[in-house]
Amino acid sequence: MQVTVTLLEHFALHALLGDRGVMRFNDRDQAGHRLAARLSAYASDDAVVLGLPRGGVPVAEHVAKALGAPLDVILVRKLGVPHHPELAMGAIGEDGICTINEEVIDLAHVTPSELLEVEAKERLELERRAQSLRSHRSMIDLTGKIAIIVDDGLATGSTAIASCEVARAHGAKHVVMAVPVASIDGASRLKRYADEFVSVETPARFDAVGLHYRNFEPVTDDEVVEILDRYRVESSNSRGSRESQSSATSWSQDILIPLGGTPLPGRLEVPEHSIGIVLFAHGSGSSRHSPRNTYVAGVLHQFGIGTLLFDLLSREEERDRANVFDIALLARRLHGATEWARSQPRLAALPIGYFGASTGAAAALVAATLPSSNIAAIVSRGGRPDLANGRLGLVRSPTLLLVGGEDHVVITLNEAAATQLHCEAKVTIIPGASHLFEEQGTLQLVAREAGEWFVAHLNAASSDSTEVQSSIR
Repeated sequence: MQVTVTLLEHFALHALLGDRGVMRFNDRDQAGHRLAARLSAYASDDAVVLGLPRGGVPVAEHVAKALGAPLDVILVRKLGVPHHPELAMGAIGEDGICTINEEVIDLAHVTPSELLEVEAKERLELERRAQSLRSHRSMIDLTGKIAIIVDDGLATGSTAIASCEVARAHGAKHVVMAVPVASIDGASRLKRYADEFVSVETPARFDAVGLHYRNFEPVTDDEVVEILDRYRVESSNSRGSRESQSSATSWSQDILIPLGGTPLPGRLEVPEHSIGIVLFAHGSGSSRHSPRNTYVAGVLHQFGIGTLLFDLLSREEERDRANVFDIALLARRLHGATEWARSQPRLAALPIGYFGASTGAAAALVAATLPSSNIAAIVSRGGRPDLANGRLGLVRSPTLLLVGGEDHVVITLNEAAATQLHCEAKVTIIPGASHLFEEQGTLQLVAREAGEWFVAHLNAASSDSTEVQSSIR
């Protein structure tokens, strides 16, 4: 965490700025130029600049131009505690993103029905704003990206905190919160939520964001849309040839998988010359937006492997906790998604692997034993193979079991499971890692081990398929 401040400059100019000592930008354009200079280190293909509507968008435009990065808005709504709406118990974002602070909910004695009521109300407002600001556009994919969230200032930080959580839920690998001016208290709060916080000014005396601008006219929805449209046209003209080449070398899209009348949303990404595709089965309480799984998926793309992340359950089904641990149901959903993938002309020839986390690993192992599954390889991250309903002996897919070195109970479960597998099986311990692999560098090791395992076995499956076809001819 790095906080960039300029308090020395503040005190040096105090006498020039009057009794209040307020440092002012001329307008959001000037603020954007000064903020962009502080973010020059992020001029890379991995960065996406996200303006907080409405006032943050004009500032974000200048940052995006300086970095040569895509520009979008990030739409969030804070979920306030009933009767105390200033206290956040969570936040929501687009694509069904919802983050919950269980501690606040418990302390405030918020009931499930109250939580659903607040979420429903804020979801309506979020959808209204999305329709107004996005129209036909969808949000830029943040999977594996550096999300640089920009606002025109930060007072309490509540909205900024919500936006950081939503960006992570959308798969951002690194979150930067950047503002021209911030209160010291607000900057301090952000330390828990952003990987880096950047502020051009963090004055000792802070009353309101608008007091730090000479011109602080309100920004309208129409102006936000105009900025986004203008930036898209300008960046398309300047990077047209490069973007055309990029679109020709990969394939990605949001999808709905029809499974028994329950359409489940997913994200499909297939790099050029892909050697196979890996379907992800997330753990209990997670979704296709799992930051850990989206990170691993991004690394697999670098190995030349396509990925399909999808929700195993609908939102209604998730509310029944029994479904979350119904391994048979989750396995059928995974198997159904596999059949769907094989029915797609552009995927039909690709060998398929499974990446399962926690209970999702058990679902992957069971799904691999179902008729006509033909899964080339399985990787389990912190998995619960003991929940595979006694079907471990039927698994024939090469299986890698990755477990954190500090996850002692799960190590025992995985080592016992390996003895029951009648296939190529390997248990790999990631040193220093706990069950969620939150420790620095541990998830990177998971992704690398998984990539190498899939490369070896997807290539082998592809070779076997070629030999069979040759013998038939």
